[in-house]
Amino acid sequence: MGLFERFRRSARAHSRGSADSDAPGYFPLYESQRPVDDEDAPSRAAPAPDYAKWDESLARLDDAVEIEERRRLRWWQREYWRSRGKLWWTVRGIAAALLAFFALIGWLAVTAPLSKSLEPIAAPQVTLLASDGTPIARSGAMVAEPVEIAKLPPHVPQAFMAIEDRRFYSHWGIDPRGIARAAWTGRGGGSTITQQLAKFTFLTPEQTLTRKAREAMIALWLEAWLTKDEILERYLSNAYFGDNQYGLRAASLHYFYRQPENLKPEQAAMLAGLLQAPSAYAPTRHYDRAKARMDLVVAAMVEEGYLTPGEAAALPAPRLDVRTRNDLPTGTYFADWALPIAREGMEASYSRQVLTTTLDSRLQALASRVVARAPLGTAQVALVAMRPTGEVVAMVGGRDYATSPFNRATQARRQPGSTFKLFVYLAALDAGWEPEDTIANTPFESGSYQPKNARENYSDTITLEQALASSSNVAAVRLMNEVGSKRVIRMARDLGVASAMPEGDPSLALGTSTMTLIELTASYAGVAGNAFPVTPRAFEREEKGWFDWLTTREDSLSSRHHEAIERMLRAAVNRGTGRAAMLPVANYGKTGTTQDYRDALFVGYAGEGENRLVVGVWIGNDDNSPLAGVTGGSLPARIWKDFMRGALRLGGPAPAPVPTASPDPEGPVQPFDVPEGAEIPLDENGSTLRIEEGAVTVTTEIDGAPVEFRLREDGLEVVPAGADPPN
Repeated sequence: MGLFERFRRSARAHSRGSADSDAPGYFPLYESQRPVDDEDAPSRAAPAPDYAKWDESLARLDDAVEIEERRRLRWWQREYWRSRGKLWWTVRGIAAALLAFFALIGWLAVTAPLSKSLEPIAAPQVTLLASDGTPIARSGAMVAEPVEIAKLPPHVPQAFMAIEDRRFYSHWGIDPRGIARAAWTGRGGGSTITQQLAKFTFLTPEQTLTRKAREAMIALWLEAWLTKDEILERYLSNAYFGDNQYGLRAASLHYFYRQPENLKPEQAAMLAGLLQAPSAYAPTRHYDRAKARMDLVVAAMVEEGYLTPGEAAALPAPRLDVRTRNDLPTGTYFADWALPIAREGMEASYSRQVLTTTLDSRLQALASRVVARAPLGTAQVALVAMRPTGEVVAMVGGRDYATSPFNRATQARRQPGSTFKLFVYLAALDAGWEPEDTIANTPFESGSYQPKNARENYSDTITLEQALASSSNVAAVRLMNEVGSKRVIRMARDLGVASAMPEGDPSLALGTSTMTLIELTASYAGVAGNAFPVTPRAFEREEKGWFDWLTTREDSLSSRHHEAIERMLRAAVNRGTGRAAMLPVANYGKTGTTQDYRDALFVGYAGEGENRLVVGVWIGNDDNSPLAGVTGGSLPARIWKDFMRGALRLGGPAPAPVPTASPDPEGPVQPFDVPEGAEIPLDENGSTLRIEEGAVTVTTEIDGAPVEFRLREDGLEVVPAGADPPN
């Protein structure tokens, strides 16, 4: 209604002023267009300004601007950090501390698992036996069962704490007072027993501040989770005491032939003194040093009240009772190859291991004799013999292990020369070629490569059988070009060659790619047994289960292809380059000679059934310098033949060493395969048998105590541990 009322008022006003105005009239329809009449304006006074509200609005505006400016700051700007309040810093400081704490716990759990302190820090001793039980090598540390503090006499742990960590039971893994005392007096070490356990269990021996900080953190970690007795037990069970003895039990048995539970105070003091420098103080070599160090330990025990001055003065010098011997070598070419394989499957433990290998002691001795009498000059030699299953029965990695332990049978990567042609001709058979098929035997160029035959012997054509027998290089390169290098490489891979082989290189047919002798010999073993790939083994292969049978790939040649390749390999020996290796029985093999006579090889096999042997022989110089005209068909073939004649008992075997004269020819048979005084392991519990002049001694443990049974001409003698100990 108000709208119409305003319309009427405007109309009346227009009528009254129409005579005085020429402007056309109009009628406003909207409130915003209506002139304001004085009668419509409310009669009210103007309000006073609200300055407080204005100040509040301006303050909020300033705050908003400040917040926006702070938001636009970047973390590398100083104002970004200076503008933060105490609460902000407190909350984030606590969060950072918690994050660092949990990160430290995670790092310690990964790098210092508590279970690792229960494991021996050195690999336990492993004794390797030949397949007939003859000991061939012994390697590893002497370790024994861990000790228990509750079962030790009090003076045993007291001796170690007195010299190594006097405040062991009162500190938290780090002892500043002990560090200061050690620096001032020169006695004891700066590190606590807990720190020493952390060092030799989890860390390397490097001398850096970083390693020392990690040692301290791990020590606190061990103190938080283990009791003091547990820490001391693990320390004593793993510490090194010299003479390859790790742990208190092994050391007490080695030096005094006593269990640690039976140690006397003077013996415990001498053992405690060894820890500072085990090799320098080992009493078997430096008794005077060990005795002087023992006196320091006894004096420290008196200072701590563990011994009275009178008891200390009455302690005698302990006498050693070393009965353990190790006449076996710690390494041989075969043992160095077999031990890492053996340790891969071993669980960490304190028990000694006795493992039977595939090595045949008769064949190993034969190989050593054959190689020793070969006219090698200054050249090196390698020989590896295996069964078609891959079980290695003999290995010679060089002329003299003591002079050079580098194993040229398993470590040296040399060119195989024409022995590689086996894969070329197998690939050709697989592609449909036959031994009677012919191929050109004339000079030619393959790209920029021009192969040549030895002594420039060529012909218009040659059969594949004749080409392999005469080791024609041009025929081999042509044949690989025909079948393709991919097929040749695939055949080599199927037979177990894992070394790199360049595709498309014509010289590959002549064996220019490098590989190890054992790898090459295993490939020939795959042909000998017609089952491949063959993996060289130092230990007997476990029988396959049904799952292994389903998942393990094993290929073989067709009977036609297998007969063809054996026919060709036999021709290479009987009328080819390998005639020097010919035997009175069926034999198969191939010679190999690399460029400039740098390598000479013969690889082949002979024998039937379980007696079949695959043998590879290599001759060369370590510096890869040329040989004096030695080819694979000369000295390597003759070494192969001599070994095979003796191994297969074909008559005229390599002569055995001449035995020394015996003062009593009618006497008992002497065990020539067991050196006098050598210990023969009997079981996994450490029992041993030792043959000495006039006696046989069996050492074992009964209820944890070592006992010896000595069989002499006058009867049996039983000697318990600690009986009649020396004074």
